[in-house]
Amino acid sequence: MSGRSAAPGSLALVQSLVNTVDVESGADALGTAEGLAAWGLTADDLPAARALRESLRAALLAHAGHPPHARVTPLDTLLAGAPLRLTVDAGDGSAALAPAGGAPLLSRVALAVAEGLVAGTWQRLKACEAADCLWAYYDRSPAGRGRWCSMQVCGARAKMRRYRAK
Repeated sequence: MSGRSAAPGSLALVQSLVNTVDVESGADALGTAEGLAAWGLTADDLPAARALRESLRAALLAHAGHPPHARVTPLDTLLAGAPLRLTVDAGDGSAALAPAGGAPLLSRVALAVAEGLVAGTWQRLKACEAADCLWAYYDRSPAGRGRWCSMQVCGARAKMRRYRAK
């Protein structure tokens, strides 16, 4: 449903994970064998992946100034279990974070969040405020105050509801 472009860098992974469910229709890409395979998950991983997805959504709603959509495990609690390691190149001394085995999806998400923090882009990854949408989008507006995934769809609906309420 998004009228916005993909998030930059590894934040696109977070955006894609959050958007594996269509809140309006209930269709959940993680609920299919193909969806699980695409994310490198098994049926046993599904509850943890869904919990991670909804905790991410709650954080993205907070970025846009909205309350959580549901009671979720705090994202920092989930990411505390993400195995990451710091690598340092002996040749040029450059350093980077890398997943360190264990929970691959959790580590990839933690790495994406860390990279977004360093790049200053994490706070611009948001979730649409429309309760029937909650789609993750990257806010490219100059002031960083975007509220909807698409002004043409969710924004227009919200404005029409406010107009009709008057």
